[in-house]
Order: sequence, then structure tokens, then C-alpha cells
Amino acid sequence: MDELMRIFASRGDLAHLALFLWAGAASGLAWFALRELAAAMRRFDDFVRELARFNENFGGRDGHTAKRLARHSQ
Repeated sequence: MDELMRIFASRGDLAHLALFLWAGAASGLAWFALRELAAAMRRFDDFVRELARFNENFGGRDGHTAKRLARHSQ
């Protein structure tokens, strides 16, 4: 890494090196943010799926919720 920096410094391309490092860091942060966003979306999808399953089992609109609760508690 020191040799690479010496090459850039000797040619006066420090601005290019700084731009490259900035672009690399920004790309890494964007990749991390997208990965975390995808994981959060998967967790939320799992939550909604479990909530729908719970509502199917216990939250029906047919008025027989108490009977189903009694049946599942046995």
C-alpha cells in the first residue's frame, strides 16, 4: 500500500487517489445499506406472514373466534 501511495505522490495524482478512496468508501457504504435494507424487508415479510397466519387461526370474522380459541387451548 505504501508503494502505491508513493507512486501516486510522485506523479502528483493525490487528487485521483483521494477520489478513488472516496468512491470506494461510498460504494462500500451503499452496499452495506442495501444489504441491511434487504434483510429488514425479509424480516418484515416474515412478520406479516406470521401475522396473517395468526389472523387465520384466531381472528376470523365469522363470530366463532371464542370456539376456535377454546379448541386451540386444549
